[in-house]
Formats: sequence, structure tokens, C-alpha cells
Amino acid sequence: MKISILLPYKENFSPNYPGAVSLFVNDTLKLSKYKKKVKVYGNTEFKRKFSKNYRNIKLKKIFLGSQSENYMDEFIKVEKSDPSNIIEIHNRPHYLKYLMNEGVKSKFVLYFHNDPLTMTGSKGLTERKYLVDICDKIVFNSFWSKKRFLQNIPSGSLNSEKLIVIFQSASKNKISLKNKKKWITFVGKLNRSKGYDIFGGAVLKVLKKHKDWQAIVIGDEQRDRITFIHNRIKNLGFLEHKKVLKIFRKTSIAVACSRWNEPFGRTSLEGSANACAVIISNRGGLPETVTNAVILNKLNQKELQKKIELLIKNKKLRKEYQSLAYKNFYLTHKNSSKEIDKYREEILALDKQINFFQKREKLRIVHVTNFNERHDGRLYFNTGRRINNGLIRLGHSILEFSDRDIQKYYKNYRDLSGTNRLNTKLVNTCYNFRPDMIVLGHADSIFPQTLRDLKKNYPNLRIAQWFLDPLNKKGPDFNKNKQRILNKIDYVDKNFLTTSPKALNFIPEKEKFHFIPNPSDSSFETLNNFNKSCNMDVFYALSHGVHRGVLKKGKYDERIKFVSKLIDITPNIKFDVYGVNNVQPVWADNYFKAISNSKMGLNLSRGEPIRYYSSDRITQIIGNGLVTLIDEKTCYRDFFSDDEMVFYKNISDLSEKIIKVSKDEKLRRKIAKKGKKKYLKYFNSTEVAKYIINKTFSLKNKKQNFYWEKP
Repeated sequence: MKISILLPYKENFSPNYPGAVSLFVNDTLKLSKYKKKVKVYGNTEFKRKFSKNYRNIKLKKIFLGSQSENYMDEFIKVEKSDPSNIIEIHNRPHYLKYLMNEGVKSKFVLYFHNDPLTMTGSKGLTERKYLVDICDKIVFNSFWSKKRFLQNIPSGSLNSEKLIVIFQSASKNKISLKNKKKWITFVGKLNRSKGYDIFGGAVLKVLKKHKDWQAIVIGDEQRDRITFIHNRIKNLGFLEHKKVLKIFRKTSIAVACSRWNEPFGRTSLEGSANACAVIISNRGGLPETVTNAVILNKLNQKELQKKIELLIKNKKLRKEYQSLAYKNFYLTHKNSSKEIDKYREEILALDKQINFFQKREKLRIVHVTNFNERHDGRLYFNTGRRINNGLIRLGHSILEFSDRDIQKYYKNYRDLSGTNRLNTKLVNTCYNFRPDMIVLGHADSIFPQTLRDLKKNYPNLRIAQWFLDPLNKKGPDFNKNKQRILNKIDYVDKNFLTTSPKALNFIPEKEKFHFIPNPSDSSFETLNNFNKSCNMDVFYALSHGVHRGVLKKGKYDERIKFVSKLIDITPNIKFDVYGVNNVQPVWADNYFKAISNSKMGLNLSRGEPIRYYSSDRITQIIGNGLVTLIDEKTCYRDFFSDDEMVFYKNISDLSEKIIKVSKDEKLRRKIAKKGKKKYLKYFNSTEVAKYIINKTFSLKNKKQNFYWEKP
């Protein structure tokens, strides 16, 4: 096996003047189990190189043409003489066209260290789709960078498996807080883009008040350098990386106040790894570089001065930030190197065999719901699939009848909606399959008379209906949703709602209605966020625009106001929010990729809270090991304690509890772990499916107790 890493032209793979790309490549390569198989290619002017793995591409001086093209021509010559299994290209998407045009057959991995929308070869929508087509993996250094890459791309139209995030990393050495000096440190280019003017202005005022503190400045700027002079501002200019780290180990407060949207940010990363109290601007991927930091939501001198002085005056708070930043730091070279080796193995490995276990047939069940086959798997993780999985695990023979897909397929000039053909097809299917049971899930286009005829033709046939949408009077589509349930009531034996029937006044024949929780499924909820540190604090995703996978223009959701206010009143908390503020909704596997980076998940449903109602968001949050934030008016305290979910009374109470959990890693992990354990034990898809069957067939088993029916 041979792996080639191609650096950008003029990227110095040397300790004399390293860039962020070189540092990342060198640090992760040293820990890779495939390091002997790797060659790093670049054009480094300095004689000293980071590693023996490096191969310098020498270029002759030219007067016309592009040296970048010459650089690629020389690399291609090397590849053709000694082909690589994998070529990993860093930060130059347009290099891939050279390789493709020359017929290079290797597997391609592209790394983005900058904003994809500012780079040649990935600015346009067509260019980005092309990159996904030809690359085996595209690696981003932050979720922010990945979001930028996916901008204006409809959800589900790109292969999410190819798009991964591997954070840049740092060394985590033993640090003693006792050795910390009263230093405020800035590392970076001394320009407005990096916010050095903000830093300098704020620090001058801080130093005037606090005579025992000093500022350390590391960096330079050739073009628009900004200068601040003070006897306690020490400008050390450019330093070797190891010397920078030495200073960080002694630094008390590290500042990264960039104006521009940094895709990641090395200053804040290494500041955290060295137990600094870090202050960052809320721009780009900077919040993802740290687990605990002071965040500047207002980026100006006054605000920065305020935050610095807060940490100076409050020694206890400063020590807390230092300790938490270091304690919770997990973006190590070891972890990043493991992730890199993991995708290498995935690209080159043989297909893994999966064993499927068949169970004996019991009931024959036709499950009529929207399985969303026409949406290319984007809505695969829906409740219909979960209930279906539960029925299968119980050993029943299931025929999936995707009503909306069938209806769409059979539209024609004689049947414009396709509903007549849909109902005919269900009748014919039942004739051939002879089911013992029909399970309906939001099957609005199935006519009541069709169910009547089926009941007539098959006297022993049982029909059940499950319904998930909100049924609170002040909620959206209340009258419509109510009617959807009642339309079939004469021919449905049992109805199963994710709202407590006791809270609904419109229900006739109460014995026909039962509550079911949104089912979890162990094959879907596979994450255990409580077992790891996470960059983001709170995850929330709105889902409107489901059929297109994109935001609908002019669409308003009352939850947007709530979430926006929550963000405003909750300082220094990192929110990862989708479906609002022009951030596209996130679906399918992209949803799971996004949720994997958060400590907590907000379970906020549409309309006023009503007893037991929640969307299926609750299963995705709690089932993946996030702390579940839920309104206590949902009455979920009937099932869960305060050490399994976080219940809030109002938005202020919610804000306080988010801050508390964010600061207490032990508490966060405890709540998330216990919550998932209970939810998956009692509210899983198999239990829900068993409950539907038991109630529909009036099966009584004294040994069979369902947790949500406890007295």
C-alpha cells in the first residue's frame, strides 16, 4: 500500500515556518500506523523538513505560465512512475482536475482547511458536486466548513458518507495551573482580519488598570500590520511552533478574536490544550475548537476588555475555565490520526459481510404508511420504519405498502390524484397476501369504504392506526389532524397516538384509543454522546420543508422565535441549529452526523405542550446519548426522573439549566447515559409494536407490562 499526501504549492513542511496544514499533516502522520506507507509531497524552501517521509518537488524558474501547474505536472510524473493507492490533497480542490485529466486512477481524498466557497475549484455548486463524484472522501476541519460546502445544495443530494469532519489537533501535555503567569496572549497575523486592532485596543486599557499583568504577542504581518506600543506588551514576532506552545503553557488568558469566519482556529485549540482560559469570537468554526471558553457575541474592544477583566478579577472563574478547557480537551493528535487511518482502511478494505437472522412467521401484516422510497432514503429514519422494524423483530411477516409512493406512481389523466388506483392496489394486495392485520400510519388516501370492504371480505382482519402529528387545540392543523383520525374510526379497531388520549376531548369511544411513545430503535440510535466530549452544547433542528429537503421561502414557525431568544439569553453556549436563519434543514445520515457533536438536544415541538406529545425528535436526541431538554408541561416526569431528562418551566429556567449542564461534564454524562438506557429499554420499537398487536387483538398477558401504562 502507498499513500501520497500532496501539500499546497509553497506550503512549508518545515519547523522554520510551518503553516496550519503542515502542522496537522506532520503531527497526525507521526502517530499513524501506516506512516511507513506514506510519502508527503511539497515544495519547501527551507532545508530542515518535518519528517523523513517528505519528498520535495523541485521546480525550475519560469517566466511564463503557472508554477502551480508545473508543480502538478511534476507530481503527476511521480504518480505515473509509482502509483499510489490513495492520494490525499490538502486545501487545493482544483488540483483534482489535473489528476483526472491525466488519467490518474488512485483513490482521492480532499481536505478543506479553509472556507470551500472561497477556494478555486469549489466555489460553484457544479464544482462541489463534481468533487463529491470523483473523491472517495472529503474531509473538513469543522462542521462550519462542511455546512459551507453544502450551502444551496438540497439535503440528500450528496453522498453524506463521503463528507466527514476531522478536526485539527494539538498535543495535550501535563500542565500545572500553579505555573501560570499573568499573561494575556495573542497569536496570529497582526491585522484587522485576525482582530488584532480589537485586541490591542482592549489590552491597552486592561494593562492601565492591572499593573501586574502583561500581554504577549506572537506573529507578524507584511502588508497591513497594526502596531501597539506599551512597556508590558511584548511582541515576540514570529516564533517556531514549539516555542509558541511553551508560551501557551505559561499563559493564563489566550485570545482569538478574529473578525473573519475562521474555518477552525489553531490559537484557541492550542490555548485549550495548554489549560488557558480562552476568549474567542463567535465566528466560523472557532466555537468548535474548544469545549469550554468565553465567547464574544459582540466583537468590539469594549466587550473584549470586559471579558478579559472579568477573568482577571475573578480568579476562581479564571481557574475554572482553565481547568475545564484542559480537562475536557479531546482534539488530540492521537484521535485525529485514528480517524484518518479509519477512513484509509474503509477506502481500501473489502466489503464487510453482514449476517441476517430470520425468524419464524407468525402474523401476516400489511403495513400501510409512507416509506418515502421516492425520496432516496432521506426520510428512512422515520417512525414508520421504526414500527416496521419492531414488527419484524417480533417474527411477523410484514408486507410494506408505501401508499404515497404508489399514489404518485399511478397518477394519470384518468386518475389525477392516483387515489383510486392506490385503493384498488391495496384491495388486490390483501387478496394475494391475506393479512391477519393491517397497520395504517397516516394513510390519509386510503378510503374508509376500502377498509369497510376489506373488513367485510375478511371477517377476522384487524385494523390498527397510528398517528404522530400534534393534536393540541392551539397547535398547527388541529382540525385537519383531528379529522384525519376520525375519518376511519368506524373501521379501525384501535388507534395509537403519541398524545395522551386523556388530554383529548374530541375522542369518541375512548377504549379505541391508546397512547404510544415515539419508538426508539437500536439500529437507528447508535450514538453514545455521553461517552465522549462534544464541541457543541445544544443541538436543535426544525424540519419544515420536508418534501423538498430545503427551507421553504416565507415559511414561519413559532419555534424560531423561541430558539432565537434562547440563544440571545444564554451566553457562552454553543448552539448548533438547523432550519432557521438560512441554515438548511438536515436529514437522514447528515442529521446523525450533526447530532454527534452535541452535548444536549432541545426537544421543542410545535404548538403548546400537551400531555405526552412529542415529535420523534425525542428519540433521536435521547436515543443517541444527548441530554434531553424538555418542557415539564409534556408530563414526561410520569416516566423519567430529573437525572434522566432535564425538565424546564420556561425559557429562563431552560437557559439556566443549559449553562449548568454545560459546565458540569460529569452531570451531563450521567443524565444522558441514564436517559438513553431507560428510553431504549422501555420505549423501543419492539415494545411499541408488541403493544399495538396486543391491544388490537385484545391479548391479555398478566406478565406483559408496558412501562407507559404503569399506574
